[in-house]
Amino acid sequence: MSDMLSVDAARTRIRSAFKVLAPEVVALDSAGGRVLAEDLVARRTQPPSAVSAMDGYAVRGGDVQTVPTSLEVIGEAPAGGAFAGTVGPGQAVRIFTGGPVPDGADAIVLQEDTDMGKPRVSVREAPAPRQHIRDAGIDFAEGQVLLKAGRRLGGRDIGLAAAMNHPWVSVTRAPRISILATGDEVVRPGDPIGPNQIVSSNGPALAAFIRARGGVPIDLGIARDEANSLSALTEGARGSDLLITTGGVSVGDYDLVQKVLGAAGLKVDFWKIAMKPGKPLMFGHLGDTPVLGLPGNPVSSMVTAILFLGPAMDAMLGLPGDGVPMARARLAQALGPNNFREDFIRATLKDDGGELPVVTPFPVQDSSMMSRLAQADCLIRRPPDAPAAKAGEIVPIVPLDRVIGA
Repeated sequence: MSDMLSVDAARTRIRSAFKVLAPEVVALDSAGGRVLAEDLVARRTQPPSAVSAMDGYAVRGGDVQTVPTSLEVIGEAPAGGAFAGTVGPGQAVRIFTGGPVPDGADAIVLQEDTDMGKPRVSVREAPAPRQHIRDAGIDFAEGQVLLKAGRRLGGRDIGLAAAMNHPWVSVTRAPRISILATGDEVVRPGDPIGPNQIVSSNGPALAAFIRARGGVPIDLGIARDEANSLSALTEGARGSDLLITTGGVSVGDYDLVQKVLGAAGLKVDFWKIAMKPGKPLMFGHLGDTPVLGLPGNPVSSMVTAILFLGPAMDAMLGLPGDGVPMARARLAQALGPNNFREDFIRATLKDDGGELPVVTPFPVQDSSMMSRLAQADCLIRRPPDAPAAKAGEIVPIVPLDRVIGA
């Protein structure tokens, strides 16, 4: 037990092994999901001048304090255009949403509060001072920092960057991550399956996870349980920011990753984590390439990806935090005591109207059952040596809907 790292210690060591990747400039319409490498400063003031928030009439407040009253309509101020003159006493300018407020006007009368007449308009309701006027810079001002480096850009951010007049943005380069599955027992989806083989789900699952988190997955294929096959396919990882292997990192006769890559120069930082599922996890370096060896069982592979691969990618992208969101829930049923290995229990969540959701673990927690992981809403995090927990107790959870790519 003493040679096993804790989950938190392993994650800290993995994250500390990575530096933020170099920035690159991409077109704004390609920047969704990417991480800003530099603060983004507004290149203009928004709006650049006072504009109308509604369709109506730009007026002088002093002219409409007593209603009804009649004003002379002297022109229009459409969005994208402007009225070049000045609104004088007893005058009004027809204005549309987004139209610049003309000089002399200090309020907008809603069109439905008038008879919309020409050449004179009758005003039936008096507006408050500055009513329905968006002042210059009400959104932001030129030179203001609105998006900080280290932010993953979503649709709202892209819209803001566009409004700031940025057609290009500097983002962290996408991590290139090679994936190498191992084992004679696994085949690709759709390939012929022997009587003692299974379909490999780890590669597609990890590729989707990597892509969703802003990386570029590189499929190296499936290495057979034979040294030359593993060695040859590993060559494809040259130039990658990280090599992921799945399976083959334990101590069985056919678990060749440490043996074969060790002969090629693999330096193992640690092997085995005090957790379940996912104990046989390995981290090291093959030359300049970090290597993260994930377990072969599909659930173990995905859970360790959530706990370790995601945080490693976040470190490369310059994202803050440890990359694993946490929340709390109430147990629907009792749990027995835990042993020395931190446990991550697949479970569902239900909102029963209480302050916290109710969490129910699946009765079977076998690490080969991908269907259960796909149906899970969260992972209950059970600390090492946790005592038995009663129904209704509060437990920490990893909410999977907040894990990008899960």
